[in-house]
Amino acid sequence: MTKKQITLGVLLIAVISFFGSCKKYLSVEHYFDDRQSEERIFKTRDYTEQWLGYCYSSLLNYNLEIGHRTYNLSNYSDDMFFNESGGANGLQYRQFKFGEYDYTWLRDSWTQSYDGIRQASIMIHSLKEGSTFTDKEVADYKAQARFIRAYLYWLLLRKYGPVPIMPDKGVNYDDAYANMSYPRNSYDEVATFISDEMALAAKDLPLKRDNRNVARPSRGAALATRAKALLFAASPLANGNAEMADFTDDAGRILISQQYNEEKWAKAAAAAKDVIDLNQYKLYIAAPKFKGTADYPATIFPPEHPEYSHRDFPEGWANVDPFESYRALFNGDLYAGENPEMIFTRGENQTDEAHGIISLARHQMPQVGGGYNCHGITLKQCDAYAMNDGTSFNRQAILQKYGANMFVQANEVNDFKPLMANVWKEFANREPRFYASVAYSGAFWTMSSAINNAADVTNKQIFYYRGENEGMINGDRWLPTGIGIMKYVNPKDNATSNGGKIFPKVEITIRYADILLMYAEALNELGGNYNIPTWDGGGSHAISRNIVEMKKAVGQIRIRAGVPDHDMSVYGSKEELRKKIKRERQIELLAENQRYYDLRRWKDAPVDEAEQIYGYNVMMTKDRAADFYTPIRVPLLQTTFSKKMYFWPIDWNELQKNKRMTQAPGWPSFD
Repeated sequence: MTKKQITLGVLLIAVISFFGSCKKYLSVEHYFDDRQSEERIFKTRDYTEQWLGYCYSSLLNYNLEIGHRTYNLSNYSDDMFFNESGGANGLQYRQFKFGEYDYTWLRDSWTQSYDGIRQASIMIHSLKEGSTFTDKEVADYKAQARFIRAYLYWLLLRKYGPVPIMPDKGVNYDDAYANMSYPRNSYDEVATFISDEMALAAKDLPLKRDNRNVARPSRGAALATRAKALLFAASPLANGNAEMADFTDDAGRILISQQYNEEKWAKAAAAAKDVIDLNQYKLYIAAPKFKGTADYPATIFPPEHPEYSHRDFPEGWANVDPFESYRALFNGDLYAGENPEMIFTRGENQTDEAHGIISLARHQMPQVGGGYNCHGITLKQCDAYAMNDGTSFNRQAILQKYGANMFVQANEVNDFKPLMANVWKEFANREPRFYASVAYSGAFWTMSSAINNAADVTNKQIFYYRGENEGMINGDRWLPTGIGIMKYVNPKDNATSNGGKIFPKVEITIRYADILLMYAEALNELGGNYNIPTWDGGGSHAISRNIVEMKKAVGQIRIRAGVPDHDMSVYGSKEELRKKIKRERQIELLAENQRYYDLRRWKDAPVDEAEQIYGYNVMMTKDRAADFYTPIRVPLLQTTFSKKMYFWPIDWNELQKNKRMTQAPGWPSFD
């Protein structure tokens, strides 16, 4: 076995141990006839591990963050779509995007989260020093449980907004549900609770986990989640939002801050700086390849640039393959223990076809490779990717430049790499993240793991013209925009019965690039100077709108991606940099369950989520290929946005049981 295979095997053992095997212990309450039996459980190592495994299992299924639409719809915003049945002609997608869903949709995330919170709380207060465990082991176990509990509150806050914080002590969890009714806490109270709990957990979590325990949280995971909660609390949705004055608890208390407070941004920036200052993380870079294969092509270097072309990362890209540096983060080539950018992961658990990333990959892959060919991106997302010199994509300029010669000819292939012959030149000379993320019409799919009759199912150039194998058909295995997704797909992935397979992929829940962009975003919103304590109270951060710090954070992401950093005029303007950071997040974090929530916290959703969705004219056949690339409105994928879509509705059964619970604005309360 190779070193990577051994690492992968160890990771799988850890994941199965902590997330999978606990399923047979789901009815853990049968161990708890009285307090004495509860204490006995936490004096036994096996039972303690099983209990903790149950706590971890609450992060799966409906709390997966990168997964199949059955468990998670928040991966689909103005950037991505799915064309699976869910009813005839994409009914589920239409209902979701028009706000026609209700409390019955994905409602298990609420009960699953509070079940996990309950179990984690019991463990925190029941596990004692001495006996089976050393003091250090007890501290680590409790810190893991505390992390899980706070992380579940983070998932709840992001989806449902202000939620009830269960009392930490003095709760009889066996009491009647009616006697445990609690109102919503305010948004700020929940964010502060998450921040405080994650800081407390971080004190006893290690800086780094070994490969066997890579799916357990580290100190960085706790501090990164803390930073995310504080960033959301600082954002326009929760910071001085008069439009949410009707979001109240049962006593009429307004739950969303009505007064803008700039210091929230400073606290978010300081929290992100806490993660940076751990000095445990850096952006992953792959070395250039001067000879390549179909699966792993030779590096295509960005255009010559006097500042970046001859300097090594992070000052330049001379020692970077920008395409592979981005692609390998997601497609399974880079294992968890090898990824310096990964801060928190669920490992490979539930990345199978029914749940997570493997499911996404197969739904994105063409049918010839055993895929379902029904997940894609919008033209808006496709056009958001810059040119390889960092300038914005301009369709009209490209059409004027090439005129009647818009298709790559066989004798031009070397001038338009990585495009192949007959590809539309709008896709030429784009930034490397475009080629790692976008399956444009005419893209090359290697799918090379197939063994039997490999020529039939590997190394295929895929077009989306009507009448082609992957083009418009009756049914749902086609792409209404004519643009697919390449991100998460490994060049070896092949799901046919020809001996191929889809390779395991590690879910990256939180990564360093996100923290860097969060840091820059929070700094950019400041007008004053702040002194914010570090997470452990051992020092402080001097926080202000520091151009050097913002440029350092954003610049290394862009340089790793092979595009020049913004010039100083952008960093000098709060408004311009805000636009650039939003665009950078849209590109860098595609399909990572970020865009849906970003648009909401920025209060951009009423515009961006309500825009008409455009794509290419998929009605066109190959003999009218030029007409295929005419942007048109896609009737099947239209969308809207209303106020109620900021937060998810509370289950009617929950409202009936908990008389103090209030419904989110815009949703029926069933009074």
